[in-house]
Amino acid sequence: MTQMISHYSFADYAKFKAAYDDHAEDRGNNGLSLLQLWRESGTSAWALYQVNDAKAAKDYLSGAAGVFNSLAGVSAVEIHLVETA
Repeated sequence: MTQMISHYSFADYAKFKAAYDDHAEDRGNNGLSLLQLWRESGTSAWALYQVNDAKAAKDYLSGAAGVFNSLAGVSAVEIHLVETA
């Protein structure tokens, strides 16, 4: 089972969260299902996703996710694809 852990850095949590919620369908259509979203601070959040289609998710992350990052004010994102051991 493949999952993805993402760490987002941004300037404004409210702006990030609004854009994040608006892009839920886009993530889902690209093989990612949100399992949990954690707010670490006013400028940082972590997300855990189930990866349902690894190729679609990788294509999304290398392309269309950039639109989300721009709209959400994301200044940095760290992504880790992991598998159950």
